[in-house]
Amino acid sequence: MLKALCRIKKGPKMKKELLSIIKDKERIFTENIPKKFLSDGLQREIGNASALVFVKTTAEVSQIMKYAYKKNIAVTIRGAGTNLVGSTVPTQKGIVLDLSKMNRILEIDCETLTATVEAGVLLKDLAEKVLSIGYFYPPDPGEKNSTIGGNIATNAGGMRAIKYGVTRDYVHGLEAVLADGSIINMGGKTVKDASGLSLKNLIVGSEGTLAVVTKCILKLVPKPETFKSVILPYKSLTAAIISVAKLLKADIKPTAIEFIEESVLLLGEKYSGEKFPSLKADAYLLIAFDGSLLEVNSNIEKLKNVAFNYGAKDVLPLNETDAEIVWKIRGCLVNAVEAINQQEPVDIVVPIDKTAEFVNFVHKTEANSGIKMVAFGHAGDGNVHLCVIRDKNKTKIKNVLDVLYAKAYELNGLTSGEHGIGLSKKTYFFKNTPKINLILMRNIKKAFDKKQILNKHISYLL
Repeated sequence: MLKALCRIKKGPKMKKELLSIIKDKERIFTENIPKKFLSDGLQREIGNASALVFVKTTAEVSQIMKYAYKKNIAVTIRGAGTNLVGSTVPTQKGIVLDLSKMNRILEIDCETLTATVEAGVLLKDLAEKVLSIGYFYPPDPGEKNSTIGGNIATNAGGMRAIKYGVTRDYVHGLEAVLADGSIINMGGKTVKDASGLSLKNLIVGSEGTLAVVTKCILKLVPKPETFKSVILPYKSLTAAIISVAKLLKADIKPTAIEFIEESVLLLGEKYSGEKFPSLKADAYLLIAFDGSLLEVNSNIEKLKNVAFNYGAKDVLPLNETDAEIVWKIRGCLVNAVEAINQQEPVDIVVPIDKTAEFVNFVHKTEANSGIKMVAFGHAGDGNVHLCVIRDKNKTKIKNVLDVLYAKAYELNGLTSGEHGIGLSKKTYFFKNTPKINLILMRNIKKAFDKKQILNKHISYLL
């Protein structure tokens, strides 16, 4: 099959065939493809493609897939290209199918509290639109310039997962195109669905290996009356993380709890040009609340009553301006690290009560290996975002990653909390996923994509 996928007609002939489907030649590249469309958000790994095609409609996606299926051409699906694990790096040549021009918000249905959008809509555009009319789309991954289709592909979570859940919890319905060009619709505007196997939930989180998502029906909630944030400084990161479980047991009902070390914070300040509004400390918890004004104020008072008992040096409620600065700094941390050193981004997730143990292990591994590591993340759900600074000694980096993943699995953690597997994590996924699980996944892949042309480079399903 691999050889068949690589025997692709190039140049003028392929362009002519693609132009028979998409009449606009400005949306088809068969030569001089810009490198950014052959890579991911880190722009380090550059792939190779025979064509780059920008689609605007589901019908165009269907026709392109029929063509690719007939010719046995590999297809790599792309949205905004913000992925961090190589999921959008084409390694099988073939066609890069870019959905970024499918970016229309089609409907906001106030009666069913749903939004119907095309897959290329940016998260930030949807969030701003629904907020402007009194609604709220809770999923909040760090990269706001990601597409909704990309969020669905990785089941993105983000900072609000502790209260609101992840992307899957907000996908009511999907329109998608299969590898052979067939168009399927799953779910709808209903709240419940017990009508057979949930094909929709198979596609969510499948990283584009099963189908091309083209349209999404998303759940909205009423816009909370108020949003407030609080900073808790601590003498150490261990003290900060240990306090999280105790704070949650105090029933403070946070929207998000993020942890960040002082050393990482300095990088974020430098990158963003902003100043963190708090007294100096070795580590911090950033806690967000939303809801009615009465409820939020009550939870902040509850936090004040217990935080000092659990190691906090201060409880600093933020005004709107300072809160915006704080979350801006938190949101830029991956980019802040990448700006000074190439990194290997890791988003291991462990049980909440094991977060402190894992982060302490990271620090010990850093000291023993000499490889610098920058840790921050979602303290409320155990999703540790870890930037392992690259070293010229690739073997040394690999050994460190092997050790970190092994520790995560020892703690009953998982390979990825929200970035997906892509190219960079498939070795660890293979090694630590039960064989029967892999067999089932591969069988599902074959049922959706018999010729295995969709995102074939993400080969953990092959």
